[in-house]
Amino acid sequence: FEVYFAAPDPRRAMVSVTNYLAKRSNLPVSELRKNIFTLSGDDAVWHLFRVAGGLDSLIVGEGQILSQVRQCHLHSIEEDGSGGKVISRLLNQATAAGKRVRSETDISKGSVSISSAAAELTEMRSMGDLQLPFSEARLAIVGAGKMTRLLVTHLASRGLQRISIVNRSLKRPQELAEQFPDIKFEIALEDEMFDVIGRSDIVYTAASCEDPVISKTKMDSNGLTGRPIMLADIGVPRNINPDVAEVDGVVAYNVDDLSAVVAKNTAMRQKEMIEAEVLLREEASLFSTWQSSLSSVPTINKLQERAEEFRTAEVQKASKKLNGLSERELEAVERLSRGIVNKLLHGPMSHIRQAKEDKGSVISEVQNMFHLDEEGKKGKKGGKKGGAL
Repeated sequence: FEVYFAAPDPRRAMVSVTNYLAKRSNLPVSELRKNIFTLSGDDAVWHLFRVAGGLDSLIVGEGQILSQVRQCHLHSIEEDGSGGKVISRLLNQATAAGKRVRSETDISKGSVSISSAAAELTEMRSMGDLQLPFSEARLAIVGAGKMTRLLVTHLASRGLQRISIVNRSLKRPQELAEQFPDIKFEIALEDEMFDVIGRSDIVYTAASCEDPVISKTKMDSNGLTGRPIMLADIGVPRNINPDVAEVDGVVAYNVDDLSAVVAKNTAMRQKEMIEAEVLLREEASLFSTWQSSLSSVPTINKLQERAEEFRTAEVQKASKKLNGLSERELEAVERLSRGIVNKLLHGPMSHIRQAKEDKGSVISEVQNMFHLDEEGKKGKKGGKKGGAL
């Protein structure tokens, strides 16, 4: 897991976080520190943006991590959240960056797991092998374990709404039916398997067994010849004997075929990483610029307050000379004076905001130029009790 925090005193905050983790894990701080990898500043920002973009994932471009970053952001802005201004903005910007990468590049395109490759390959080959649109094909899956659940997820994302499940028992297929309420499942036990295969167009096998459950001999003995059937084996060990390719009308794909699809798509995603990094750099730069601007806010506020004091004082001095003006004319004078002040302030305020390097010197320069810390010095000289705001 990862911990993100922002604090005026990073060293003190790091000690506090480390102590909390030590207490939570029941490990001594000395032991914990050996296993903590720390990034700070722009390095921490860049890491999060790479994570949200899917570049640091085991499967490049996968979307689950982006969903997790988004959930962190949503929690950070809840009433009981603790994101604060900086971390909430960081998580929001990272989420936006992750979405942009996936919409403007192909980094999340193409199957990179065996189960998703099975769905992709059978969809792609349906017309060629069966002369049947994938959306109209009757689907069946042998087995109801983890691989089947992942496969059903990918099939559901393609809009499939009817699937037959063959399994040794009813429990797991029934659990699948509860997890995917939008799909209509036909559940059958293993002794009905060839009946289900006989009325299916595409059959996936993901059973946990040592010996093949489908072979040429079994297909022949059950009269499953002469009709187009596509078989996709995602089981390990293999669920389908290679000799089924000799059965008239049968087209079979195994894990080797699916692995080739995965390898091709993985290579494609690797190429997309370069373009994704360019987009992520842009988004990270936007955040860093915003964060950098925070240090200039107090000075800009002081500058505006001081200018408003001068403007108000000068208008007040001229008030006796303005007695003959109507209310509308007085409002015009107010607007005129504010406009002049705002135009005069535009230059120094833009100078502060746009300063990227040595921003501290720029802020100090503006403070000295306009005597912005003059009141604080007067307060100290006066010797009054209490602090100056």
